[in-house]
Amino acid sequence: MVNCCGLLTDKKEPVPLKGIEVEVEVRDHVATVVSTLHYENKEDKPLEAVFVFPMPADAAVCHFSAKIGQTQVVAEVQEKQKAREEYDDALSSGQQAFLLEESEQSPDIFSLSVGSLPPEESASIRLEYVTELAVQADDGLRFCLPAVLNPRYQPQGGSAQVTSVPASLVPYSLSFSARVSSPRPVCKVESSCSLDPLQYLNTEQTQASVQLAAGHKFDRDVELLIYYKDAHQPAAVVEAGQASAKPGSLMGDPVVMLSLYPEFPQAVMSKMTSCGEFVFLLDRSGSMYCPMDSSHQGQTRISSARDTLLLLLKSLPMGCYFNIYSFGSRYDSIFLKSVEYSQKSMEDALKMVEQMTADMGGTEILQPLKQIFSQPCIPSQPRQLFIFTDGEVGNTKEVINLVKKNAASHRCFSFGIGEGASSALITGVAKEGGGHAQFITGTDRMQPKVMQSLRFALQPAVVDISVTWDLPKGVSVTPLSPSIKTLFQGQRSLLYAQLTGEVGAPPSARGTFFLLADHPSQNQLHFSLKPTEDTGLTIHRLGARTLIRSLETEDGEPSGGVKEKVVELSVQSGVSSAFTAFIAVNKGDGKAIQGPLVRRNVPTPSKWQRVCQRIMYWFIEFKLQRHAIIMLLHIDATFCNCCLIFSSGEESEESLSCEPQQPPREPLLQLISLQTASGSWLLEPALAAALGKTSEELEKPKPPLVVWATILALIWLHGFKMEAQEEWELLAMKAVSWLHAQKGKCVDAGNALLGVKVNKDALGL
Repeated sequence: MVNCCGLLTDKKEPVPLKGIEVEVEVRDHVATVVSTLHYENKEDKPLEAVFVFPMPADAAVCHFSAKIGQTQVVAEVQEKQKAREEYDDALSSGQQAFLLEESEQSPDIFSLSVGSLPPEESASIRLEYVTELAVQADDGLRFCLPAVLNPRYQPQGGSAQVTSVPASLVPYSLSFSARVSSPRPVCKVESSCSLDPLQYLNTEQTQASVQLAAGHKFDRDVELLIYYKDAHQPAAVVEAGQASAKPGSLMGDPVVMLSLYPEFPQAVMSKMTSCGEFVFLLDRSGSMYCPMDSSHQGQTRISSARDTLLLLLKSLPMGCYFNIYSFGSRYDSIFLKSVEYSQKSMEDALKMVEQMTADMGGTEILQPLKQIFSQPCIPSQPRQLFIFTDGEVGNTKEVINLVKKNAASHRCFSFGIGEGASSALITGVAKEGGGHAQFITGTDRMQPKVMQSLRFALQPAVVDISVTWDLPKGVSVTPLSPSIKTLFQGQRSLLYAQLTGEVGAPPSARGTFFLLADHPSQNQLHFSLKPTEDTGLTIHRLGARTLIRSLETEDGEPSGGVKEKVVELSVQSGVSSAFTAFIAVNKGDGKAIQGPLVRRNVPTPSKWQRVCQRIMYWFIEFKLQRHAIIMLLHIDATFCNCCLIFSSGEESEESLSCEPQQPPREPLLQLISLQTASGSWLLEPALAAALGKTSEELEKPKPPLVVWATILALIWLHGFKMEAQEEWELLAMKAVSWLHAQKGKCVDAGNALLGVKVNKDALGL
């Protein structure tokens, strides 16, 4: 069931968290984030505050300290159970203590306990982490400060307790600033939130700063998109080791981060594969009724997903196989097993897609994945799995491990829809499945991001990937990253390695070798071994985090000495793990804090309308036998009415659907919906309407009808929808291939009819 975690039960209780300050230092592809949380106990008794909050999935938490009055207490990393015991012992003896630990279920949720905060006392908690920035479809680098931690669906119970309240009632404020630096000029910084103008800090424009505009409410994720000039360039950064650490240890030796952008031969990349088994797994839980952005004016998530499936089905190559699964508390599929792509199978699938609504209850993704992986693979048809979800599950690690176990049989492309989607789930299944992860938030359109992933999926498989190092005598390398499983043209890969020996100024060549089908391809990168100073050990910590993640076992109970090695690495590097926690105890003057300890859960912001919808679908899922259930909730002068009518439990979930009325389908999607599986269009009234013409106008020139409709559709796309080319490019390629087979051309007549000037070369004819 959906664990709503109290919702407003703490509304009248004082909440000690008063404000959050966040400073971000972005250096090229990585970011260091420093958050300061200010607490104040206004009660007349000692307080324990528990704050559960989201983090980026790949973040490496590397510093935790507390300041009480003028006393600064720096936390240390310990084995988790030992840290918990020390925390409990400190509270029992009346000492102030602080505990920070990763959730057992998901690495993107952390719990911060502030214990024995005396009456009228203030405390500031400083939390620091480093994280990689993901490359987006438009080449921007994405930084996200998660704000929304939605209640997570728990198929087997158990969850971190999160008090979610409307954003307008969250009693703490947020201040946010970012400093960006890169070897290349910073072109622009965009955000879903209002920003003050970008300030350049040097004439080369390689350094800039930006901050949130005044009045920002921490009611949604803070997302920055950073654009560099000539961003897609391979690069290497060698970071000096920690002076106080032992030489030969991870923290004592230099660490190199390689940023790879592989280039493959054009002869290979021009041959997009025409085979494959494409399996689409769509979330149809109740939360998919939510709007795509916080304005509540646009498409719902389920509606956008339907449009995206239309685009995907039209873009698939002839000769492939496909199937569509959907899931909530249960799951089903359009076909019993994957079927060959044809006009009939495409039409059958689209009819079912049009009827899909968010009516399947909770978010139970594990079982449909087991069903998909139980299906035998089709010979010579590599399986490509596309997962669409708003990702609110509590068994994240179990899902990721299942994908990892089956990684040899498929590639996995994942899409996190909306704020609050679990970054651990979305990035985890893509990483373990050798695919690519995308996040769709705010006003983002889902279609261009999904089509980028489809282009990746259609690339020839890259096999026999190896990395070799040409290093000076006396220098050796120890990889910290797991072996590369998958590489795509246009996708960045980051690799970390420890350098041992006499590392100095001489240059070093590092060659990466790929084999694509029968076409060997070599990429080389030359870089200096002279370490970069004053990087704050960011590269070391990200390298340590990468190694820790690869060592952590599937079930959370490692065998042999693996757990000890993870704990040792975590303690040595000061980076969090599943088996360690940060613990800080303020022994102060030794006096015990008097009085009973009161526990307070600090609420996280959430969309109240979203919570209402999830409650509503909880009722639907369990089909409570009520004649009428009416919820009227008044929150901060905003009413949210959810009315469910049950006469005798006989109504279907479909009859209870309350999806907001969607606007008519836009002309581009109207046109795409008319394309046949082979790539052609038929001359019919619906095509004329999509082109803004009458049937008589289309038939008047009297060219060969077999190609005329397809020529018109292509010209219209090039003449009126070039800004959306990445969405229709693949299906246009199908149309061009079909036209070449027909040997038909009537471009001039089409230009004249539609009033544009598109040349034959632009059309590929």
